[in-house]
Amino acid sequence: MTEYEIIILGFALSLDALIVSICYGLIISNSRLKNSLIFALSFGFFQFLMPVLGWNFTGFIYSLLEKYSKWIVFAIFAGLGCKFLMDVFSNEEKKDIKCISLFCILTLAIATSIDAFGAGVSLRFLNVPVIRPSLEIGLITFILSFVGFWAFGLFKKLPAQTVYIIGAVLLFYLAVKSLL
Repeated sequence: MTEYEIIILGFALSLDALIVSICYGLIISNSRLKNSLIFALSFGFFQFLMPVLGWNFTGFIYSLLEKYSKWIVFAIFAGLGCKFLMDVFSNEEKKDIKCISLFCILTLAIATSIDAFGAGVSLRFLNVPVIRPSLEIGLITFILSFVGFWAFGLFKKLPAQTVYIIGAVLLFYLAVKSLL
C-alpha cells in the first residue's frame, strides 16, 4: 500500500468523525477549545487504535463485530439525531448540548471508528505493517475533527433550531450510511 493510498484511506475513515465534530461544533458554545481538543483527541485516538486492533485480532472478533456493527452504529447516530430533533421541538430553554460527557464522546469515537477496525483487517490481509498507517489515520482524523469543530462553528449565528436540525440531518445521514 502506497503512502498516497494510506492518506486517502485516512481521509475516507475520518469523514464520520468530521461530520460529528461539525455537529458538535455548531451547538457547543462553552469551553470550545477544551471540547474541540477532547473531540479531536478522542476521535483521532480511536481511529488510530481500531486498525491496530483489527490487524491484531483478525478473524474471530471481526466476524462477531461485522454482523452487528452496522446496526450498532445506526442506533447510536439515529438516537443522537432523534435527541437533536427532540431538543428542537421541546419547550425547554436551550442551555447547551447535554451529551458532552466522557461516556458520550467515547461512544461517538468508537462508533465513528468501527470501519477503521475493518481497515486494520484489510491491512493485515495485504501484509502491510499497521503502526505507520494507523498513526497517519489517527493524525488525519484529529486534524479534520479539530478543524471541523471550529470551521463550522462560524455558522453559530444561525437560529438555534436550525443548527440542531442541521446536526440531526447530518447524524441521520451517518445512520443511514452505516446500513448501506
